[in-house]
Amino acid sequence: MSDNQPFNLLTPGHNGCAGCGDALAAKLVLKGTGPDCIVVNPTGCLEVFTTLFPHSAWNVPWVHSLFENGGPVASGIEAALVATGRKGNTKVVCIAGDGATMDIGLGSLSGTFERNDDVLYVCMDNEAYMNTGGQRSGGTPPGAATTTTPAGKESFGNKVNKKDMPAIAIAHGCPYVATTSLGYANDMIRKTKKARDTYGSTYIHAHAPCPTGWGFDSAKTVEIAKMAVDCGLWPLYEAVDGEITSVKKVKDPQPVNEYLKAQNRFKHLFKMEDGDKAIERIQQMADKNIAKYGLDK
Repeated sequence: MSDNQPFNLLTPGHNGCAGCGDALAAKLVLKGTGPDCIVVNPTGCLEVFTTLFPHSAWNVPWVHSLFENGGPVASGIEAALVATGRKGNTKVVCIAGDGATMDIGLGSLSGTFERNDDVLYVCMDNEAYMNTGGQRSGGTPPGAATTTTPAGKESFGNKVNKKDMPAIAIAHGCPYVATTSLGYANDMIRKTKKARDTYGSTYIHAHAPCPTGWGFDSAKTVEIAKMAVDCGLWPLYEAVDGEITSVKKVKDPQPVNEYLKAQNRFKHLFKMEDGDKAIERIQQMADKNIAKYGLDK
């Protein structure tokens, strides 16, 4: 079966929520990798809703790892393929959430990157621990209300900035790092193919909006994803050997307000006293991205 054959490597019929960003992004990633891959999937939303016993939505070899060790399990599988002479063109791909990537699994993933093991690692970033109740993660943006950073009289929600995981991967010397969004399907597929074909530890950071956790209509997942790109909060770029090589330009970047208003997790910012200051902080983050990556040039 060729990479171009119309075939769902992640099948319909799983238990993902309507409009699930993880499911959409995973399907696009698999279109990029093609069938000659082995997927490692740590504990998280994607693992739970695609593999409810005795069923599986995966049409590729699939291995469940613990929350904290997706990177080294992928490294071990790759090493075993090499040791037994069965590596060929098979790519080991770890697909994990933001919690498993940026928090619980970051230490062990650092080892994978440090060794430059021939593994493609994809972070499906829905910006919280959605599978366990919507708790804050290292991927949660400031101002967002979560179950562990609730908004109230004393709080505007999450207080700290979102962790820059692509920069961490670049700092490790990963030969290819890219940010993607399910709002731009062809871009995600292309970058995944490039990562697959690059030897060493490659990293894809994929934006995967969550209608349930973020609080928006499930029919608007792609629209929300595009809004994040269009206001500069989710810049799309590629880095090869530590250097930014391409950036998706944004013609007439939009203010962050409409993106924030479209989600219940930010609605308190438009009602609370001094909420405008929290919104301005988020706007400054977008402006910083626009300047840093030259998104509007």
